Amino acid sequence: MRFPAKIVWLLLWTVCVAEDCKEPPPRKETEILSGSWTEQTYREGTQATYKCSPGYRTLGSIVMVCKGGKWVSLYPSRICRKKPCAHPGDTPFGSFHLAEGTQFEYGAKVVYTCDEGYQMLGEMNFRECDTNGWTNDIPICEVVKCFPVTEPENGKIFSGALEPDQEYTYGQVVQFECNSGYMLNGPKQIHCSAGGVWSAETPKCVEIFCKPPVILNGHAVLPKATYKANERVQYRCAAGFEYGQRGDTICTKSGWIPAPACIEIICDPPRIPNGVYRPELSKYRGQDKITYKCKKGFIPEIRGTEATCTRDGWAPAPRCAWKPCDYPVIKHGWLYYSYRGYFPAYVNQQFVYSCDRYFVPPSQRSWDYLTCTAQGWSPEEPCLRQCIFNYLENGYNPHREEKYLQGKTVKVHCYEGYSLQNDQNTMTCTESGWSPPPRCIRVKTCSKSEIRIENGFLSESTFTYPLNKQTEYKCKPGYVTADGKTSGLITCLQDGWSAQPVCIKSCDKPVFEKARVKSDGTWFRLNDTLDYECFDGYETREGRTTDSIVCGQDGWSDKAACYERECSIPQMDTYLNAYPRKDTFKVGDVLKFSCSQGRIMVGADSVQCYHFGWSPRLPACKVRKVKSCAPPPQLLNGKGKEMHKEEYAHNEVVEYACNPRFLMKGSHKIQCVDGRWTALPVCIEEERTCGDIPDLDHGDIKPSVPPYHHGDSVEFSCREAFTMIGPRFITCISGEWTQPPQCIATDELKKCKGSTLFPPEGKPAHTIEYDHNTNKSYQCRGKSEQKHSICINGEWDPKVDCKEEAQIQTCPPPPQIPNARGMTTTVKYQDGEKISILCKENYLIQDAEEIVCKDGRWQSIPRCIEKIGCSQPPQIDHGTVNSSSSAEERREIREQRLYAHGTKLSYTCEEGFEIPENNVIICHMGKWSSPPQCVGLPCGVPPYIENGVVSHKNDSYQYGEEVTYDCDEGFGTDGPASIRCLGGQWSRPQDCISTNCVNLPTFDDAVLIDQEKDSYKSGEQVAFKCRSYYQLDGSNTIQCIKSKWIGRPACRDVSCVNPPQVENAIVQNQKSRYQSGERAHYECIGNYDLFGETDVVCLNGTWTKPPQCKDSKGKCGPPPPIDNGDITSLLQSVYPPGMIVEYRCQAYYELQGNRNVVCRNGEWSEPPKCLEACVISEETMRKHHIQLKWKHDKKLYSKTEDTIEFTCRYGYRPRTALHTFRTTCREGKVVYPQCG
Repeated sequence: MRFPAKIVWLLLWTVCVAEDCKEPPPRKETEILSGSWTEQTYREGTQATYKCSPGYRTLGSIVMVCKGGKWVSLYPSRICRKKPCAHPGDTPFGSFHLAEGTQFEYGAKVVYTCDEGYQMLGEMNFRECDTNGWTNDIPICEVVKCFPVTEPENGKIFSGALEPDQEYTYGQVVQFECNSGYMLNGPKQIHCSAGGVWSAETPKCVEIFCKPPVILNGHAVLPKATYKANERVQYRCAAGFEYGQRGDTICTKSGWIPAPACIEIICDPPRIPNGVYRPELSKYRGQDKITYKCKKGFIPEIRGTEATCTRDGWAPAPRCAWKPCDYPVIKHGWLYYSYRGYFPAYVNQQFVYSCDRYFVPPSQRSWDYLTCTAQGWSPEEPCLRQCIFNYLENGYNPHREEKYLQGKTVKVHCYEGYSLQNDQNTMTCTESGWSPPPRCIRVKTCSKSEIRIENGFLSESTFTYPLNKQTEYKCKPGYVTADGKTSGLITCLQDGWSAQPVCIKSCDKPVFEKARVKSDGTWFRLNDTLDYECFDGYETREGRTTDSIVCGQDGWSDKAACYERECSIPQMDTYLNAYPRKDTFKVGDVLKFSCSQGRIMVGADSVQCYHFGWSPRLPACKVRKVKSCAPPPQLLNGKGKEMHKEEYAHNEVVEYACNPRFLMKGSHKIQCVDGRWTALPVCIEEERTCGDIPDLDHGDIKPSVPPYHHGDSVEFSCREAFTMIGPRFITCISGEWTQPPQCIATDELKKCKGSTLFPPEGKPAHTIEYDHNTNKSYQCRGKSEQKHSICINGEWDPKVDCKEEAQIQTCPPPPQIPNARGMTTTVKYQDGEKISILCKENYLIQDAEEIVCKDGRWQSIPRCIEKIGCSQPPQIDHGTVNSSSSAEERREIREQRLYAHGTKLSYTCEEGFEIPENNVIICHMGKWSSPPQCVGLPCGVPPYIENGVVSHKNDSYQYGEEVTYDCDEGFGTDGPASIRCLGGQWSRPQDCISTNCVNLPTFDDAVLIDQEKDSYKSGEQVAFKCRSYYQLDGSNTIQCIKSKWIGRPACRDVSCVNPPQVENAIVQNQKSRYQSGERAHYECIGNYDLFGETDVVCLNGTWTKPPQCKDSKGKCGPPPPIDNGDITSLLQSVYPPGMIVEYRCQAYYELQGNRNVVCRNGEWSEPPKCLEACVISEETMRKHHIQLKWKHDKKLYSKTEDTIEFTCRYGYRPRTALHTFRTTCREGKVVYPQCG
């Protein structure tokens, strides 16, 4: 038996899903199960209903259902909640709090409490929330009361009671006061407390007296049994103890004032930043000692390393300061005073120093401070070389004297053709002076005349180039460098130019029409072959699918073009018959026509398939009689042949020829077609002329007058004993002469062999020879007509032959080429005939200018492409373009910004320049021809100058060439000693002037050392010395250089005036002016104390830091020490109020807080902290399988608050939360993440 699939699925679902509950519904604390549930198993879907316990409530029924073997709530949101109660109520002078529960609901309990001074009436102090609301009444609080108080004997009371026997309420106060001579024995006042009793018993008034004071760890001096009021007792403390306030006490009604006490001397463990100590105890007693040691980079502030516990603390105060500096060794300098007793020096101590001659401090002052720092002496190099730049030999001097510190560089400008050593243009100030020295020397140069660039030119007009100078050369249009660029660079080297520039003929990548290239080149060398293939459905004019073109001197050998292979069958006249009959026609195929019987053809009897379609137009077949034509029209600059009839029949042809100097464009034949003549040709003037007549060996030319225009002929003749072979005349055709004849010696003329076709002459034909110019006739078998041939120098003309000549095919009428002038002739042409094509105006012929009839079809079909104008002409050095001839033309060009195709422009050079070749450029299809160059004219003999001669003299000098003058001894130039040829004239030469110096200059701060002379030679130096109050600060000499004095003595005023004003102080024995090194002494006036040095010193024109005179009240001791840092100034024992001290941290520690602390009211403001840096542990990173996230992050330390990012090593996964991989450095501690 088979079950349907659905029933089987339901059975399986029932078995898998339905499940009974194995126990009764669950019992709950706040819900009561309704009904009886005694069974152990309940079916799927059984429901159980619950109700809420007393004190609880819910909305709706609470139901559980058996589902999937479990009891689940049918309405999970329905639960039993406690019933709420209203506010329990407040009681005056009391409060309540929830003792049980968290809100006013079933089971909550509130307990009431009375305020202080109040008590509750009754015993019930609580209320509870039950099923019917709050239990009990709200409790009541009433005020507490105390009994009346009586006055003490020998005293009285003060209270707020209205009557003496009245009760007192909570909080009321009673005060007591004794009569004179008595004092209270007990409290001065009592109050009614919250418990209804007085805070203390009533005091008594007793007579004033004191018992001997009890002094722990001390004893009274001259003790007594009792002491009356105001009696004084002196006491002493035991060893190791000290007075609490003072060493005596007074008997008063309040007892001994001040209370005598002997306090043990206790010292806390010392805080020694940057140091450690022994022994380490929690407390130290008086006279206990410690020994301390400073960490690396620090030393004890005081002599010795011991400190003792005293009543004032540790003495002397243990402190670690920056490590001092040893006695400095100053290269090229010295300490200004003998400071031997000051070393080793403390951090921030300063010492005055000066430098040797030609050296200065980095500040470039005549003296400066050498400062001891935690890292050593600062500056590290106290004395640096100072180089003076005021003269450059064979170069341009600075406008004023310039000073440069050691390590600095200056760029100099030598005269042209000169350079510093090693071809440098900068000098560096070194410890030994200028490197290289300020001297320009002659450099190797290259000349423009040393290099010739075929088909190229140097783009710069300079004639001479210095060593290592790079210059650009450019190739003419159509030429490129060896690497295919239009320009290149060459460099002037020691051995001459770096390379010989080459400009080779090139062709740009052509435009392909319906074809694709087979190579990837963008430019091609001369004679390079470029292969291309036609697109599908196209072919070349020769019917091939692939072809190649060659890069030649005039560009590509042909156009890379393919044409549609087929022409469709044309629409024809009904009576027109065409043959051959084919479905398709290829380019070059000819279609011939005939008319049905009785009809006359009007038009061409054949057409040819071209890449642009069929041409000429198809003929028509007419049934009527065709018309004749009137006489043909006249041809401008030409004439017709045999034009003497008055009427011409249909299809009759007339030929034309152009006058001399004119060239025919179009068909030279026109035809009468049904009463109309086909289009006339055009005779255009041929501007091209022919050059010299070619020479003829052994011949002469008949007299003629050049120039020779198109159509002109000249006649040759041979000399005696020579015979002419070829035509006697040659003609100038489009600028080229036709082939000239030859003159052969008559006795050397070759004979012609006989032929079997000649009539027999009794000898074998091959043995018979015929002389030059012999005319022979012969007849071919089966033919009636005679043939003729002439012996011309050993060859029969025409060739003797009876072979059947192939019928020469004629070509259909010429085509009407798109964008060419109309050519409507219907005349056929013989094989070999040519027609010159003329394009319409604004069109240019591309490819061959003539079409040729060959093998029955027209070949070499050109194209007429639209002319493209040119943009602005190229600019040339030293030349300008001549403007257009008319204002209208100039305006038109300015508006269009184009020059028409064929436009010619000429250039004019500046004065002193000329164009050696053609100065015209031509616009050709959007490109200008190569522009000319303006070449500087040569110069003659250089001009004469007094006291000087030219070093190398020639008769002529090229443009740009330089010559140098040599001055006579004792003479020199004030500038470059060379001149340059500047286009036919020389630049102005410098005069050779006397180089001796006179008139020695005087200076206010220096005097001459030696005896003054009348004159000084160039290069001679004169020494000076500084006057009183001045000090030498550099060179003490001046130098004579080419009649000019260079430099001045470097004397600096090092005296001082007016010592610094110090408030509350006077200067003893003050002077108007002080020598360098003299002192001024200060004394404070009144009750002011002096802080700092008592003297100031005049150091090279500057006073040292003056002291301060301030009130010593509120002064401070040494600033507090800090870990990993110290103050930047010299530590003092006392600081005046308002004094500011700066802190600084060790390397890698970060300062937190204000780096400056201030002395106020005898205390220092809060010092900063030096936060420890975090050191990234590579060992910990290896253990945790982590690494720094960023590869470039190599630092293994970070400052506080720096963020550090980690990532797991390759092959490991995070074991801690992702946020732990981005942690922060906090005071030297880093929490590392983990990977596993």
